[in-house]
Amino acid sequence: MVTEQVSRMPEGADVMRADSLAREIYAGVANKWALLVINTLADRTLRFNELRTAVDGISHKMLTQTLRGLERDGVVDRTVYATVPPRVDYRLTEAGRALRDTVNGMCAWTRRYLGEIEAARHRYDTRDGGRDGGMSR
Repeated sequence: MVTEQVSRMPEGADVMRADSLAREIYAGVANKWALLVINTLADRTLRFNELRTAVDGISHKMLTQTLRGLERDGVVDRTVYATVPPRVDYRLTEAGRALRDTVNGMCAWTRRYLGEIEAARHRYDTRDGGRDGGMSR
């Protein structure tokens, strides 16, 4: 007897669809601040101000938005302690720790190829009189 298994991808996981939930998730976890927060939390539990100090250049507002988005997507766990003043800790969930492996790979790639990327940008920016083909930064 032959058994046929049909593997169905959940509708929202098809990244090629414009209305895909996966695309929304990518937008939330694949921005510079989210990547830096995930990398910073690693295997640690940190308070808001510790995170803000560790992620150089992030504003209070942006860190708040980033943490809320990561919490909503199940990447970060937020624990509030009923103290005065209130204490709030952040840590990666199991999904966040799994994602951290990907983030660490991206960080390693960046460190490895930074010189080549800088050289490529310089070549691109200086060719054709500095025209960027209509692309702006």
